[in-house]
Amino acid sequence: MTDRIARRLRIHGRVQGVWYRAWTLETAQRLGLDGWVRNRIDGTVEALAVGAPDAVDKLITACHAGPPAAKVERVEVEAAEGIVPRGFTKKPTV
Repeated sequence: MTDRIARRLRIHGRVQGVWYRAWTLETAQRLGLDGWVRNRIDGTVEALAVGAPDAVDKLITACHAGPPAAKVERVEVEAAEGIVPRGFTKKPTV
């Protein structure tokens, strides 16, 4: 069994209304990650990524740029609990 890690990301900048959630969903699925992504009412995007350390690191790196229309100011990353169902989904705004 491979090692799995979990990281919670909070992405700041112009990241809502620019396809960021859908881009994150597609990127995470392509990397084989489990977890979710959602908008927050404060204008940030939050994600929980669970999977192989190298795949999670690739998502974190990609999130610093995001899709073409995004203007990412910063990405906060913290260790998290990785108890999620298989697959990567979009969750409602909180």
